[in-house]
Amino acid sequence: MADYREAFVGIDVAKLRNAIAIADAGREGEVRFFGEVDASDTSMRRVIQRIAAKFDRVHFCYEAGPTGYGLYRLILSLGHECMVVAPSLIPRKPGDRVKTNRRDALALARLLRAGELTAVWVPDEGHEAMRDLVRARAAAVETLRVHRQHVSAFILKHGRIYPRKKSWTMRYLRWLQEQPFDHPAHQIALQEMVEAVRVSKERVERLEGVIEEFVPTWSLAPIVRALQTLRGVDLIVAVTFAVEVGDVQRFESPRQLMGYLGLVPGERSTGETVRRGGITKAGNGRVRHMLVESAWTYRHPPRVGAKKLYRLEQAPPKVREIAWKAQTRLTARYRMLSGRGKRTTVVCTAIARELAGFMWAVAGEAEAIKS
Repeated sequence: MADYREAFVGIDVAKLRNAIAIADAGREGEVRFFGEVDASDTSMRRVIQRIAAKFDRVHFCYEAGPTGYGLYRLILSLGHECMVVAPSLIPRKPGDRVKTNRRDALALARLLRAGELTAVWVPDEGHEAMRDLVRARAAAVETLRVHRQHVSAFILKHGRIYPRKKSWTMRYLRWLQEQPFDHPAHQIALQEMVEAVRVSKERVERLEGVIEEFVPTWSLAPIVRALQTLRGVDLIVAVTFAVEVGDVQRFESPRQLMGYLGLVPGERSTGETVRRGGITKAGNGRVRHMLVESAWTYRHPPRVGAKKLYRLEQAPPKVREIAWKAQTRLTARYRMLSGRGKRTTVVCTAIARELAGFMWAVAGEAEAIKS
């Protein structure tokens, strides 16, 4: 074992060229810059094999980013270990103002050897495809919101006030068509904005239809069905939770999941002084946003609607029990917090935090049944 050689390789990935650094095992081992190579699969495969030939065991790592997980899967296919690193959790010196590809690769190799890097969860190819589809739908929803805002701002600028409360109904669209303008350019501008809203809405509906079509054949379909037994959790919320959180078993407790979603209070305490502020908003903002929206439904008394009844009848007994427990507890907590005079935003955030815990329990139960 005296001549056993182990190395830790840090890769600073980019669109065209990747910077590579190698750290020999041992606290005092050498950390050297290997060089920059072409980012194509062929070049990286050749370089990885060349490095691995000099050592008995090699560990690779690179930062998660826009280049995706292709390099991770390539390294695993060659029989080596690879870590995709969470960029926000990489230790950095506050006074370090120089950032280059070479320095980043050297730092990754050094920190990987020291065991100070935090890995992100890497989905399989099928899971990643569903996640891309769900995120495409989220982008379409944001585009629809922006186009609607353009129409609202245009109408307000011209002093037109819709006489009813609920907008973007068929009645509202007819009202928009009936608005007269002195100059035809204004009429054309409004028509173009309304048309943009129509196209964006059709795109959202089209993507939601595709998501509904693909879910039954997805590996996490049982979890998605089980999550829909909870109040306020429809198909889109359940699918978004499943694709963004992934394997719930990697969270040892609901509190860890709440922290991952950024729903726990921030804290700056020292000595006998304890200061807690708003939620951290760390981690996955997509799921956090949807859970806060879902929490709004718990303002009503507990009851089971027709759609939920169908979901509950198809769910296992343990999942039904968790779903009803969640509804009774969270509706009571909503009333209690509102009765104390808490703002609605604060109440919904508190409900969303506990709802994440119940979703962890339901997903875990569905995963156990599936396996």
